[in-house]
Amino acid sequence: MRPRSTIRAIPLVKAVICVVWLLLFVILLQRDSFVRTISSRENAVLEQARHTAYQGIYFKDRKIGYVQHHSIPADDDTVAVSQRAVMDLTISGQSHPIDLDLRATVDQSSRLLDFHFNFSSPFYRMEATGEVSGATVSFTLDTGNSIIKDRITLPDPPLLPTSRRAYLLSQDMTVGEKIRVPWFDPLSLTAKTSLVEYRGREKTLINQRVYPLHRFTELFAGVRVNVWLDDDGSVVKEESPAGFVFIREPEFKAKMVDGRGQDLLAGVSIQITGTMPDLIGREEMRYRLKLPEEGDFDLSSGRQDFVAPILTVRRERLPNSGSSASGPCDDADRELQASPYIQSDAEEIITLSREITAGASSPMAQATALADWVFDNLEKRPVIGIPDALSTLKARIGDCNEHASLFAALARAAGIPTKIAVGVVWQQNAFYYHAWNEVCIGGTWISLDTTTNQLPADLTHLKFVEGELQEQIRIGSLLNNLAIQPLSD
Repeated sequence: MRPRSTIRAIPLVKAVICVVWLLLFVILLQRDSFVRTISSRENAVLEQARHTAYQGIYFKDRKIGYVQHHSIPADDDTVAVSQRAVMDLTISGQSHPIDLDLRATVDQSSRLLDFHFNFSSPFYRMEATGEVSGATVSFTLDTGNSIIKDRITLPDPPLLPTSRRAYLLSQDMTVGEKIRVPWFDPLSLTAKTSLVEYRGREKTLINQRVYPLHRFTELFAGVRVNVWLDDDGSVVKEESPAGFVFIREPEFKAKMVDGRGQDLLAGVSIQITGTMPDLIGREEMRYRLKLPEEGDFDLSSGRQDFVAPILTVRRERLPNSGSSASGPCDDADRELQASPYIQSDAEEIITLSREITAGASSPMAQATALADWVFDNLEKRPVIGIPDALSTLKARIGDCNEHASLFAALARAAGIPTKIAVGVVWQQNAFYYHAWNEVCIGGTWISLDTTTNQLPADLTHLKFVEGELQEQIRIGSLLNNLAIQPLSD
């Protein structure tokens, strides 16, 4: 292991600017239409034709943006949907304006037919187009630095996640009744199935007024979202974990943004119970965890063991850099494969990986050389977007997501099985969401963090999820539902 004294000091702004895109995708704009097929086409057209809605977006009680949603029926029994969201997020003390523009076509049952999506943020832009055939969504993502083609198949034709909850009340759901809904989200380019429950009518205080509203809860990937509808089926309020709230407002009020809101990273950080002991010289660390009931996590994996409620993390012993020892790891074959976002088979990635590892005589030496290169050659800034290795290589900028994706591609190109791990890390008296890597060397999964230049990663790297986009969405269920108590004995 590299002595901690040799790890370059990294300011908090650089060490914890990560998983922002994930929090945004999961918590802010992943919202579904969850409607069944309606019987009256005439009522559908009338309702869609008159619908233009605005919502203010709040984070920790401060207005940070707005959403405009508009629906126009066409003569071919389809509906053109447009949705624009404008936000100004504060990340590590800096303003990050976000602009999202979605154009989509749905049928009269709100099932997605095709979409065209544009997204821009500082240091990142993307354009995605796609179409649906049956239950399969085929799409193309263009980041300006790479073009990614992929397809996802769901159990049933997917619905489009928008701010509309049209016709939900016409389904005559009884209190406690639940329905399962497949959806595809153009923002994160992921697909999931939601479980939606009708909770009945309740009086709800909004902007100092009490409204009798219908409440529904949506559960997806362990994330619980609450939505309140009026008797017409229009969304009046919607709230997500970590303090994000959408409130229906007239246009003039929705567009009145308060200015800079609370820092996003600080707003979702996790304060511990008790104190963090000195980790110098420790080979093992134990934590008492309080987890959400609906969560699905990878806690017993690699150097971690979880026997509820205690998580034990053990420091790995690294093989000598000159050792040629090798052996199998669980899932090693899978973690050698290229993917749409970890393009280890791309010529640029393969060539660079060979250059970096030239002269390295063992997998350990190769992994060390690749980790050093990623740490030294990426400017550490928050990037809100979908991380992929090729775009990161060309832009040479990113937070922990970009570091982890690029390292995974370079290491896999060198024949080293590599995972992406997502969880939390201790920084300046709190845990922050973070991403790092694990590599299979000598038959053992070894952690490393190319954002903070740690090999192995220290004992405060607590992994909850491993995998790419479709898996990482599970981290959202931890927001406001995770408690950590370090144990000093």
